[in-house]
Amino acid sequence: MSDVTILQVVPRLETGGSEQSTVEIAEALTQAGARALVATEGGRLATALEEAGGEIIELPVASKNPVTVLANARRLTRLVEERNVTLLHARSRAPAWSAYLAARHTNRPFVTTYHGAYSGRSRLKTLYNSVMARGDRVIANSRFTAGLVSSRYPVPPEHLHVIHRGFDVSAFDPDRIAPDRIERLRRAWGIAPGQRVVLQAARLTRWKGHAHTIEAARLLKADGRLGDAVFVFAGDSQGRDEYRGELESEIAEAGLAGIVRLVGHCDDIPAAFTLADIAVVASTRAETFGRTSIESQAAGCPVVVTDVGAASENVVAEDAGDGRTGWVVPAADSLALADCLANALTLSPQRLAEIARRARSHAQDHFALREMQRATLAVYDELLGTELARRFASFNSF
Repeated sequence: MSDVTILQVVPRLETGGSEQSTVEIAEALTQAGARALVATEGGRLATALEEAGGEIIELPVASKNPVTVLANARRLTRLVEERNVTLLHARSRAPAWSAYLAARHTNRPFVTTYHGAYSGRSRLKTLYNSVMARGDRVIANSRFTAGLVSSRYPVPPEHLHVIHRGFDVSAFDPDRIAPDRIERLRRAWGIAPGQRVVLQAARLTRWKGHAHTIEAARLLKADGRLGDAVFVFAGDSQGRDEYRGELESEIAEAGLAGIVRLVGHCDDIPAAFTLADIAVVASTRAETFGRTSIESQAAGCPVVVTDVGAASENVVAEDAGDGRTGWVVPAADSLALADCLANALTLSPQRLAEIARRARSHAQDHFALREMQRATLAVYDELLGTELARRFASFNSF
């Protein structure tokens, strides 16, 4: 497989889903015996990429300037020819145009991963976005995203693959979370031993639905259904101090001081979900993946999600079949959220433990990092007639 060279193109290697996936696929390619090149402007994950076996080609691919995009296309064309690149894989729109032009000029297969919703408010924007659907194969990070692609562009169904984002599920295994990590968070957040915790791990931005969670907590308190539960909002305001101030006012006005707590950024999310009894994803706007809904389940923390975007497809919300791993409620419906939380918090410890076990199994079966890597290499194989996925699986079987 040393004659296979895959070129991924991503604007920058900062922290984010597409950037992390770039590193993870470079690792998988290396393990499968292929060469992994990444055209990028660099960033914080550059070292991780090189440690994974990838090679960085520094190019100004973050620019949306049409002149730069065309210049990058010429640069990528030369790179493809000089390094005998076998396939190009783009993960963002501006560099995707450069990679698309280079792929067509050199007659190489072109793959895209559709990471975002990419709303098009004008014909020009729709045209600009369309490059993400021009791949010989298009990878969508959820069924929700695949539906967006199909509704907007004439992508043949057999060319559209749903590959969920993967992550290291073992890092969220409660048995691997040292008790002192949980105790550190308990003390920092002022949680009493045995006190139940409802955790909303999300940055402080309006569409994450914090106001609806606050109202749900108020309703639970007013109805005498809150018990000793506390609600923890773990997330950075990222400069949105005005919004944080609004939330603080809403908490005070609802008489929930000390019950709903804004704890800021959490640097140990696996321990946070292990500490929590119930997780909440209260988004009012569609997300194309919904990583928090998966991480919580991986930690054995049942999750309540809203019915917008991809988060609801990540949860088994029925008791039939494989059994429940969480709940789905209508978006922006505080009463429905309150009723759901009240029912969840009154389940027996045995019932919650059963749901937690299934949630962990669900995350392991459907969202493990190795499966995402294998499935992506299988897409390359489909176009190249290679055996990258099989070689990767063999490497990881030892």
